[in-house]
This record gives sequence, structure tokens and C-alpha cells, in this order.
Amino acid sequence: MPTPVNVAVVYYSATGTVSTIAKAVAKDAEAAGAQVRLRKVAELAPRAAVASNPAWAEHAEATADIPEATPDDMVWADAVIFGTPTRYGNVSAQLKQFLDTLGGLWQAGQLADKVYSGFTASSTAHGGQESTLLTLYNTIHHFGGILVPPGYTDASKFVDGNPYGTSHVSGQGDIPVGTQTLTAARVQTERVVKFTRALKAGLAAENAES
Repeated sequence: MPTPVNVAVVYYSATGTVSTIAKAVAKDAEAAGAQVRLRKVAELAPRAAVASNPAWAEHAEATADIPEATPDDMVWADAVIFGTPTRYGNVSAQLKQFLDTLGGLWQAGQLADKVYSGFTASSTAHGGQESTLLTLYNTIHHFGGILVPPGYTDASKFVDGNPYGTSHVSGQGDIPVGTQTLTAARVQTERVVKFTRALKAGLAAENAES
């Protein structure tokens, strides 16, 4: 029987692009045999700001039933796949706020030795996708986590071209998530589940021998 794997997909999305990718990642992880928690981080923007943008308000209402991420989700997970839109080449304030709440778990060593990966979206092809993921991954180094990026490990990666993680160019919200992005998400997610399972099985075997 395959080693059970828990995957948390933790993301922030304002108008829905990153949310669409997050849902695809969750489904791909389940298809790969993982137990999955799909979690959005808490919104920090004032209600007036959300209401001022119809797409933002519509997405907030459409995803109201998705639970908000908590530190318990991080403890439960063997692997965490983070999603965030680019914000000036950085992660969104909402995801950063969630990461900043994890200090207690970090001090207790409860974020170490897990697998981590990430995905993003931006308005343009050079809108900060790579720097956003690299910034996110700097945090993982502090966790003592194990990064599993997609790399160029599948022929499709030479098409989408981003070895750091799944990324999507959304324009002004008028470019929907399509086959190329969904393929990248599947390749990345399957790789995360594969190596998380191998790592967890290896550690269990080592602990049994000691």
C-alpha cells in the first residue's frame, strides 16, 4: 500500500486566477493519491476595496465556502503548495501575513522536513513571476523545508518555460487559465506528491531501523 501523503494547498487570490490554479492543484494531488486540504488565506483588504472591483467582489462571494488556512493545516501537511499572485515581484500581503503567523511553529521545528512548492500569476509575462516564487522559496529555506520545484523534468516544461513553479499570464483578467497552465500544475503537483511520498517512506523506514 502506498505511503499516505497529506497535501495542503494554501493560496491567496483576488479575482480568481490563482484560485482556479489552486483548485486544479488540489484535484491533481487527489488524483495522485494524496489527502488534500484546499485553503485560502484571510483577506486583509477593506470590504470597500473589495466591493469597488466587481471581479474581486464576485470571486470573494464565489469562494466564501473555502475554509481559511490555519497553522493546524501546516502541521497536518506533509507537503504544502503555496499560491499567490505577484505583487511587485513579491508575494501578496495576504499570504505574507499568513506566513508571519507561523513563528511559533517555526520555533518548535514543526515546519521543517516538509516538502514545499509554489505557483503564481501576473498580468504580463515579465510581471515578476520568477522573483515572486524565489521570494516565497526564501521563506522555505528558513523553515528548513525541502523545495520540490518542477524544473525541466517534463517535455511540457520546455513549452511553459518556468522551472520555478506553475505560472500564468492573466492580462487584465481576460486571459483564462488554459491547457498550458493546467498541464504545468499537474506536472508540478505529481512531482510534489511523488517525492513527498518517497521522503516520508524513507524517514519511516529509517526510524524503524533506529
